[in-house]
Amino acid sequence: MQRKKFYGIQDKVPFAQLIPLSLQHTFAMFGASVLVPIIFQIDPGVVLFMNGVGTLLFILITKRMAPAYLGSSFAFLGPAGAIIASLGFNYAQGAFVVTGLLGCVLAYIIYKFGTDWIDVVLPPAAMGAVVALIGFELAGLTIRGGAIGAKIMVEGASTADLVVFLVTLGVAVFGTVLFRGFFSTIPILIAIVAGYLTALSLNMVDLTPVLEAKLFTIPHFQLPKFDLRAILTMLPVLLVITSEHISHQVVTSNIVGKNLIKEPGLHRSIFADNFSTALSGMVGGVPTTTYGENIGVMAVTGIYAVVVFAGAACISILMAFFGPLAAFISTIPGNVIGGVTFLLYGMIGASGIRLLVDAKVDYSKSRNLILTSVVFTTGLSGLAVNLGGIQLSGMVLASVVAVIVSLVFHFFERFNLLNQ
Repeated sequence: MQRKKFYGIQDKVPFAQLIPLSLQHTFAMFGASVLVPIIFQIDPGVVLFMNGVGTLLFILITKRMAPAYLGSSFAFLGPAGAIIASLGFNYAQGAFVVTGLLGCVLAYIIYKFGTDWIDVVLPPAAMGAVVALIGFELAGLTIRGGAIGAKIMVEGASTADLVVFLVTLGVAVFGTVLFRGFFSTIPILIAIVAGYLTALSLNMVDLTPVLEAKLFTIPHFQLPKFDLRAILTMLPVLLVITSEHISHQVVTSNIVGKNLIKEPGLHRSIFADNFSTALSGMVGGVPTTTYGENIGVMAVTGIYAVVVFAGAACISILMAFFGPLAAFISTIPGNVIGGVTFLLYGMIGASGIRLLVDAKVDYSKSRNLILTSVVFTTGLSGLAVNLGGIQLSGMVLASVVAVIVSLVFHFFERFNLLNQ
């Protein structure tokens, strides 16, 4: 985490380097981001387009001070699935729009009242654990198969699956510490290329989608419809995405060595995140969020320049209209994606632990020990709670528990009830 910073947040990047650096972020986010529209059975082109637009808006609203890529949010899957089943996707869109706009209102409240409350609702002992859970919870996805995970822990996995996974992971791990010069800034991209070539040599890649893809396509845009029941079903997600956003900004701050909560300000980043969600819902897309995969790429490479994220956003927009490019990236096997995310998610988890160390959390105090312990246990135990038709589990449930326990401890402290 103390590696050389090759490009700072607002540094310019030579065009010859910008393309591979941007592609690296595009590959990192692609599998997870297109999985959401596949689940909802809508056109991935709309989602790729709005991911790119949302990222560019985020960069603009945060004054080019907060590096981030906005991909499809998984936090909305539960309530959106229920709404789609009963009313249709258009009504889920309407709920996305309203939730995003209310998130913009929340950003204004934060602007008026500041961010000191964060240390009350999520003190370092809780925040560090929550940030670590972002990576630890996602780690299991890297080996479960599918579009974003290696097929090595599922029935029918072959030796070839394991070989591709290990080649990709090996290049990513050892390339990060051994590569020199410009190659040391793109170890993830090189690992993906190495894994892809290995998969090709083992006849694991079907290029038919690339050959059959239309050269130029128009995404299927559609307008939302609004229903009060759908909106009320979706609203509790606002707490989830707010907690997720704060955690992402904290871990990004930890990586880049700058307090993004203070400058450009949490109010700007939360507004940008939620405005992107509302705008995406208006045209037929899905909610967006800052992506852990891209945060992990920053941690590995030491490249923080927002122009690289802008480049990745432009590539995403291009893919929405240029069929062969999107089709080619979709042929990357899950074993390859799983190989790189295996490292990236671990880096996010390590960032949370680093936050606990940097904050010098005193674990001789029972309150700190309990906070961290309860958050980890809640997030990793598999516990799930149904609240208003929404299932809370993993990092999401752990965040809610962390806020509740932290507030109770704060109340005890105010009235001198704590024994230490």
